[in-house]
Amino acid sequence: MAHKKSGGSKARQGSKPAGKRLGVKIYAGQAVSPGEIIVRQKGTRLHPGEGVKIGRDFTMFAVKEGTVAIRNVKGKKFVGIAREAKK
Repeated sequence: MAHKKSGGSKARQGSKPAGKRLGVKIYAGQAVSPGEIIVRQKGTRLHPGEGVKIGRDFTMFAVKEGTVAIRNVKGKKFVGIAREAKK
């Protein structure tokens, strides 16, 4: 009797791939300065609003100083910079 295990094993069986550290990094109401990352995401779950730009990998970052604000417009969530942050 042959003692050969069958093929077709699962990919990455027994190992856990590293997490990609996605998610919101700076929440609504928190102060932000230019260049700071607000959200890391796959695709546009959140959309850029005023004072926010989006990178090639859908990372959203601040382009001006202020306070982060999240609002809904017709079912879409937009992240923007509301006002100047108090010093």
